[in-house]
Amino acid sequence: MYLAYPVVFLTALALAAVCSPLADRLGYRWGIVDRPGGRRQHHGEVSRLGGIALYVAFIGALALSAFLPETWLPPRLDPKELTRLTGLILGVSFVFLAGLVDDRYELGPVPQLAIQLMASLIAIAFIIHIKHVNNPFTNQLLFGPQGLPSPLVWVVTIFWFMGMMTTVNWLDGLDGLAAGVAAILCALLALHMYREGQYSVVIQPLALLGATLGFLPFNFHPARVFMGSAGAYMLGFAMAALGIIGGAKVATVLLVMGLPIMDVAWLIWRRWRRGQAPTREGRDHLHFRLLDKGLTQRTIVLGYYAFSAGFGVLALVLGPRIYKVIALALLGILGGGVLWWANRESPAP
Repeated sequence: MYLAYPVVFLTALALAAVCSPLADRLGYRWGIVDRPGGRRQHHGEVSRLGGIALYVAFIGALALSAFLPETWLPPRLDPKELTRLTGLILGVSFVFLAGLVDDRYELGPVPQLAIQLMASLIAIAFIIHIKHVNNPFTNQLLFGPQGLPSPLVWVVTIFWFMGMMTTVNWLDGLDGLAAGVAAILCALLALHMYREGQYSVVIQPLALLGATLGFLPFNFHPARVFMGSAGAYMLGFAMAALGIIGGAKVATVLLVMGLPIMDVAWLIWRRWRRGQAPTREGRDHLHFRLLDKGLTQRTIVLGYYAFSAGFGVLALVLGPRIYKVIALALLGILGGGVLWWANRESPAP
C-alpha cells in the first residue's frame, strides 16, 4: 500500500468539499443557474458550476502526486504511461472548459457533438485508444497481436468516448445520480487495477473517486449545486479514458454503466422511430420515467447505485471473460425489463 494512494484520495476529497460551496456562490454571482421548469423540477435556483469543484479536485490531486517523494509512489512499468496521463489531463481540461461555455450559453446539439469529437481526437493523439479486443469465447486477440486496423481503432475509440460523454450527460438528471455512479466505477477500477499489479495508474481513479465523493454531499438530494455540462463532460471523458488506461477495463465500465448505456440506446431508438431529434431534451429518460411512476428521487438514485455496484462487483469476481459476457447478457435482460416496465403506460383510472 503506497502512501500516495491515501494522500491523493484525501486531497481530491478535501478540494472538492472546499470548492463545491464556492462553485455554488459563483453560479449565483455569474448567473449560471438552473431554474425550475420543463424537465427541471427542483425548487428554486441551483448553481450549475459544480464541475469546477470536480475539475479542481481531480487535477489538483493528480498535480500533487507529481511532487510526492518517490518512496511514496508506485513505480511506473509502462513507458507510455506519462503520455496517456498527459492526454487524460489535456482531454479533461478541454471538455471542462468547453462544458463551462455550454453551461453559460447552452450550446446546441451540433457544437456539443463537435466538443465530444474533438475530445476523442485528443485521446487518440495521446494513445488512449482501443487497439486490442479479445474474443471472449477463445480468449484470443481478434486481428492478432497487431490489433485492430487503424481506421477501426479510430471509429471504435471515437464511438467509445462520445458514447460515454453522452451517457454521463444524460444520466445527470437527478440529484447525486451521475456523481454517485461515477464514484462506484472509480472505486471498482482502482481495485481492479491494484489487483492486477497496475499500481502506478491506481492513482488516477483514486483522484476521481475523491473528487466525486467530496462533491456528492453537495449534489445529493436536495442538491445545493449541479455539476453542469462541465462536470458531466469531464466525468464522461475521464471514465472512458480510465477504462482504457487501466489495461482495457472496458468490460468493467460496461457492467457498471450498463443501465445508463441501455437507456441512451433506448432513447435514441425510440426518438428516431417517432421522428424526433435524438438529442432533444425531454422527460423520457429512465430516471424521469421512474419518477413519474411514483418512486422518490432517493429511491431511484440508490437503486441505480445498487444496480451499478452489483454488476461492477461481478466484473471483479468473475475470472474467465466468457462469464463476463454472461453477466452482460444478464444485465441486458434485467435492464431491458426495467426499461420496459418504466416505459409501460399506466392504465387509465
